[in-house]
Amino acid sequence: MMQTRLIGCTKILGVLFTVIVFMTMPAIGSSSTRETAELSFEEALNTLPRLRSLLISIDGELVDERYFHGARSTHRANLKSASKSIISTLIGIALDRGQLKSIRDPIAKFFPEHLGAKAEAAKNRITIEDLLTMRSGLETTSNVNYGRWVTSANWVGHVLTRPLIEEPGGRMIYSTGNSHLLSALLTKATKMSTFEFARRYLAEPLGIAIHPWTRDPQGIYLGGNDMHLTPRAMLKYGELYLNRGRMHEKQIVSAHWVEESLKARTRSSWSGRDYGFGWWIDNLGGQTIHYAWGHGGQFIFTVPRLRLVVVTTAVPAPDDGRREHQRAIYDLMERHLIPTAEKSCSHLAEPSRVSTELTDRTVLRQTCRSGLIPDT
Repeated sequence: MMQTRLIGCTKILGVLFTVIVFMTMPAIGSSSTRETAELSFEEALNTLPRLRSLLISIDGELVDERYFHGARSTHRANLKSASKSIISTLIGIALDRGQLKSIRDPIAKFFPEHLGAKAEAAKNRITIEDLLTMRSGLETTSNVNYGRWVTSANWVGHVLTRPLIEEPGGRMIYSTGNSHLLSALLTKATKMSTFEFARRYLAEPLGIAIHPWTRDPQGIYLGGNDMHLTPRAMLKYGELYLNRGRMHEKQIVSAHWVEESLKARTRSSWSGRDYGFGWWIDNLGGQTIHYAWGHGGQFIFTVPRLRLVVVTTAVPAPDDGRREHQRAIYDLMERHLIPTAEKSCSHLAEPSRVSTELTDRTVLRQTCRSGLIPDT
């Protein structure tokens, strides 16, 4: 009957997702589960004392939302380095608006007081793209160097006077200083603060709130750290990338920029993971995933072939427990969330039936319905 066929795919997915996750829970007194190293979904969650939120959406519909240890939906999370992904989005929007010309432009023209004739020739070859991909070649301002950088009198000057330890465009050297230079040049190119630009051209069109965050001594908003968003706002941001830059019938950032951002362009020698323009790329559970990653366990995962977005937030304290927590989140994705999403609407993972480039929500839902609801 028509009424049955018009049931939204994502409502069915939500029910199936809950049922399948519930079915992975062990029966009381079950010895077979206890004898294996693999934990159930609920057991795995109970081993994560740092976890504060877990949100899951499929095809734009929220199918699970949980808060832990006193956290609430209204609490804003410090994104930490997941902020770098948002800085990348703002660069894309500035390019779309013509306020930046090309990511291949050298950054020297934005910082004549530090570069140009005053600097060694190789530094003048650093491009916007090199900053986006962490390949400026400059000594890092992250990790053990972070405190010295953020207590300096001029954060931009401090970054640009670091020695070159690689040629620009060479290997990846992760550094928040690179992202801060992006914030600084964005401020100059747009004649707006990074916060005001983000509020007007990203947050408001997306229907989320963004608030002022840390600024350097010259008033430039910190690029790549300390932005705060609610978990639901993080989920919307992930869905923006799942939809190739489009939300509510509005193209917020170009599909071309999204596609370019999610291409692997370099690899971290520390984590072994690929990196694009402010986004990490990996493979979990046989699925290509793209994600924003912040210190301590702030994640925005997108799994394009499953139309899946997963957000987690956690206590960002700099202690040894954060590494174990992050490994546990990857395991949660690989062992539980991705397989559950595949079972909920398995044909979305079949490229012969649904193209990975397909973004029309109506077609997606009709295709999903055809796999879940028989003709009646």
